[in-house]
Amino acid sequence: AAPLSRPLKTLSAKSLSRFSGSAQLLSCPALSNSATTSRRSARSVVRAQAGNGEKDYKYALLFDCDGVIVETEELHRQAYNGAFEAFELKINGVPVEWTVEYYEVLQNTVGGGKPKMNYHFNTTTNPGGVLGGVWPDSVKGPAPTSEEEKKALVDELQDKKTEVYKVIVEQVATARLGVLELMDEGLARDDIAMGICSAATLAGFQKVVQSVVGPERLEKFDVILAGDQVTKKKPDPMIYNMAREMVGLESAECVVIEDSLVGLKAAVDAGMHCIITPTSSTANADFMEKGASAVIDHLKLGGRQVEIEDIFGEEGLINGNCNVDRDLPLCGDAPTPERKWPVM
Repeated sequence: AAPLSRPLKTLSAKSLSRFSGSAQLLSCPALSNSATTSRRSARSVVRAQAGNGEKDYKYALLFDCDGVIVETEELHRQAYNGAFEAFELKINGVPVEWTVEYYEVLQNTVGGGKPKMNYHFNTTTNPGGVLGGVWPDSVKGPAPTSEEEKKALVDELQDKKTEVYKVIVEQVATARLGVLELMDEGLARDDIAMGICSAATLAGFQKVVQSVVGPERLEKFDVILAGDQVTKKKPDPMIYNMAREMVGLESAECVVIEDSLVGLKAAVDAGMHCIITPTSSTANADFMEKGASAVIDHLKLGGRQVEIEDIFGEEGLINGNCNVDRDLPLCGDAPTPERKWPVM
């Protein structure tokens, strides 16, 4: 292959060890065939070598998955409750169930499925009114008491939740407005590195991206990372720092698209710009106060599509203003205060 006009950084063994014990880096084939992971890993890191032309990455666009690519919060909630029901979880004789209102709290507090369950059983008031440290009885027996037993229960619940979730996703999941169009535009550019960084476990994440994004499109991405490939999940910035190192860019050259306060904190703490496309369960959060660069209901509004130029153009987000001379969701003549790009 022709040499790159701007060499991309690959992660050293030392760098990889900071992020994950195994630190397998996903390419599209690795999502469905673990035997090809090691062979394809390098291609995930230096995707610019694929194709006929050279790529000189100047910026990176990194998508969260759940809530950004697909509005999945309600699907996840139903899947958790399905797992709880299958295991007959009860606290003080009352079945464990996450309501819509409570799941909104979890979404804006904790990233990842197992951390959500640990948070719930360790810190949330249970139906009996006791605060903290109340674990459920289940078909496995009385409530676990040791850390080993608690971990084993959460692991089994997560496996069952993933099983239920896959069925739900296959039946109803569709991409949010404007997401695939923005992906396709970015993937066609030689100067934009494209990534997906999800807090979800690989098993649950792969079903969403395969079903909604599609294998052909996924193959073109430079970075695809799931939550169980880093030792610290969002709101820790580790997954975004890892993605940035993989494509050899500075934090200020990266833009993240997120939907929750947990994801926003991860992006901001990584030093990156962050666009928020809220969901029904996160819409009331004060994203601008917490450092978001913009908040917009969807990447496509009223037939107007957010484009790469709006984000990375000379008068787009990276330069701290939004004076593109055309009618756009982010750059209209009179943007609402919450949708105007602030100077960073």
